[in-house]
Amino acid sequence: MISRRLLRIKAMKALYAHIKSESDSLAASEKTLVASIDKTYDLYFQMLSLIAEVARYAESRQEMAKQKKLPTFEDLNPNRKFVDNSVIALIANSDSVNDYVAAKKLSWSHSPELVKTLYSQLEQSDYYQKYMLSEEHSFREDLALVHDFYTHELEESELLEDVLDEQSILWNDDLGFALIMVERTLSNMRVSHEEVKVVEKFKSEDDLLFAKELFTKAALGFEDSVALIEKYTSNWDVERIAFMDNVILALAITELTAFSSIPVKVTLDEYIEISKFYSTPSSSTFINGILDRIVAALNAEGKIKKSGRGLL
Repeated sequence: MISRRLLRIKAMKALYAHIKSESDSLAASEKTLVASIDKTYDLYFQMLSLIAEVARYAESRQEMAKQKKLPTFEDLNPNRKFVDNSVIALIANSDSVNDYVAAKKLSWSHSPELVKTLYSQLEQSDYYQKYMLSEEHSFREDLALVHDFYTHELEESELLEDVLDEQSILWNDDLGFALIMVERTLSNMRVSHEEVKVVEKFKSEDDLLFAKELFTKAALGFEDSVALIEKYTSNWDVERIAFMDNVILALAITELTAFSSIPVKVTLDEYIEISKFYSTPSSSTFINGILDRIVAALNAEGKIKKSGRGLL
């Protein structure tokens, strides 16, 4: 499922783009935000189907080898352990996966070089060679192989990142989150399953509403948030404060004051972590210090009101 952290990041990017573009249409920016969130869920299915595409390529290689004029014994009797991997078969034959992929027109058919490269990397890996030589034939071993593929072959693949950028500009920075969702799916697989249990898009029906309200309220109150930020950055060179820092702080202020069920500590921790990846190297320290002062001031003015879980 799409985490609250990713929803905050999506809201942050939407707010940044909305303010920078000087757009007058909150509705249009919110529509782009929702589309970006939907595309992350698409990427989850796209990545989940990738191992099946690699296995299909491997099988096509074996079939081509059999058609040689002088095929070897190995050509005619290939090791089909990877091609017949039971976990990959479960994914490849899954109605829940295939129906979604077809409905969204997702495909790897235009990326043959990527599939070829990933299979070549996989063939050369120690874990794959050990798997292919093992005489064990079990669901557990098949699952371990697929886990290893997603863990070792994808996160650092520049070619994969290039392909994803070409397929959708909305997939920028989403690969890690999609792979976490794939790993959760794999972890929930059992030998008794006849269908892949895909993860739901959201943990709660409130999650999409949270992202939309966070963006909208932060956008409407952006000038007031910036004024508050400037009040507590009087000793800083304002021109040197990264614009993204203001965006992150504005979202944090909005969440502190407008979402009573979210604990203050959760909000602070989330935006400090987000700043480490999306702003300058010194931003997390800066944001931490400014938020501490802003929280104290807002508490003194009674503007932070928490209830339920937010009191924790």
